[in-house]
Amino acid sequence: MPKYAKNQSVNFKNAIERVALVGAGGTIGSHIANALLETGRHTVTAISRKGSGNKLPEGVRVASVDYDDEATLVAALKGQQFLIITMAPTAPRDTHSKLVQAADKAGIDYVMPNGYGLDIDDIKLGEDTMLGPVAKANRDEIERLGMKWITVCCGFWYDYSLAGGDARFGFDFDKRSLTIYDDGNVKISTSTLSQVGRAVAKVLSLNELPKDENDKSLTLSTFFNKGVYLKSFVVSQNDMFESVKRVTDTTDADWTITHEDTKQRYKDGLEQVKVGNMAGFGKMLYARGFYPDASNDLTAKTQNELLGLPEESLDESTEIGINLVKELQLRVERMAS
Repeated sequence: MPKYAKNQSVNFKNAIERVALVGAGGTIGSHIANALLETGRHTVTAISRKGSGNKLPEGVRVASVDYDDEATLVAALKGQQFLIITMAPTAPRDTHSKLVQAADKAGIDYVMPNGYGLDIDDIKLGEDTMLGPVAKANRDEIERLGMKWITVCCGFWYDYSLAGGDARFGFDFDKRSLTIYDDGNVKISTSTLSQVGRAVAKVLSLNELPKDENDKSLTLSTFFNKGVYLKSFVVSQNDMFESVKRVTDTTDADWTITHEDTKQRYKDGLEQVKVGNMAGFGKMLYARGFYPDASNDLTAKTQNELLGLPEESLDESTEIGINLVKELQLRVERMAS
């Protein structure tokens, strides 16, 4: 039975205003936090580990917690309407469950679980990358506790992946080398970090519920227990390479190019993971995304137009990715000095 705003209590305000965010200083969390703040409709509270030195976006409130003390989590989440979880894969395995259980006890109705990537309906892709079963368990727990989830299906992050070295999109900007999977022509869905941030902010800026049975407008409830599908570009490695050459003013002759069999690369990465070498995970994950017969192309499902997301420039996004490499190098140099 659908819920309508007209049936809610007199104090009900048909909007999400108070958002708690885990990982507000992180790769994707910072973009989500900034996009939410830019709308002017949301207060964003960063759920931050006590003593964390993470730099947070300006305007974010901070609630310090101890993950081993549930009472601190529940207190931090009290009064919030929506919990967004963004965590590195290296975070302790039980952290997600601790947050979700605390959210339930704090009276939160909606959770965006850790994910931000592959198509949740592509079960085989999820199994092959090992990400699917974990994400499904996270969503199931949210439902079991009586809350609703909304997850983000955006493909690989374009700028982040371009900057991530050989294991991701195959580019090593320091060595000016490129590893091409097969012939480099398989196209996949990618989204920039800022496009993901914008999409989340658009969804959370919708009315929570339809006003009444005649209200057919897009609402937050449209996405309950579903994925939000978005993209920036559907591109092949060869498309990326053309963009990189334009941005860096280089030619093929300036690059060392090697080709690898995608399925073999996936197997090699998987073997590394099986013996505990997590360096193989990225290799396995990205190689699987570029399978010629089963690539991660979300074109048929993307909701960019529905959400009013802007068209982006591939070359501008490539430049952002290359600048991420430079920023990382500067950070490493500062830490070493």
